[in-house]
Amino acid sequence: MSERISLDKFSPAMYRTMAELDRHAGEAVEKAGISEAFSHLLRLRASQINQCAFCVRLHTRDALTSGESSDRISVLPAWRETGYFSEKEQAALELVEAITLIADGQVPDSVYQQAAATLSSDQIAAIEWLAIVINAWNRIAIASRYPVIP
Repeated sequence: MSERISLDKFSPAMYRTMAELDRHAGEAVEKAGISEAFSHLLRLRASQINQCAFCVRLHTRDALTSGESSDRISVLPAWRETGYFSEKEQAALELVEAITLIADGQVPDSVYQQAAATLSSDQIAAIEWLAIVINAWNRIAIASRYPVIP
């Protein structure tokens, strides 16, 4: 098996541009009043769906460092079945999942309506950008086969 191209090394300028986009998405999340800790859960949820081991590990660690509880991290794949997340957080998680699963055809109107009923326009835009960026990072890490070893 041939070694994969590491996109960060092959195209450092594009990688830096991606990092800058990520920085802007993080600023939008902060400006919209979404906690850093919860933003890592949003990133983590998309990474779980995409099965990006590198990003799952990274954002689990970042969530813990930012103050998220191990309980909330543990139940994240089954968040709908728990009482751990507020109505706003549920709407945000639903929106991130819908954007991550966009290959299904679209972000359903019901998901957007739920988001609009509980989140501000700034929060919706920030969450959408965050979802777009983490999905791009997942594809970079998966395509480059970033190593995930103990």
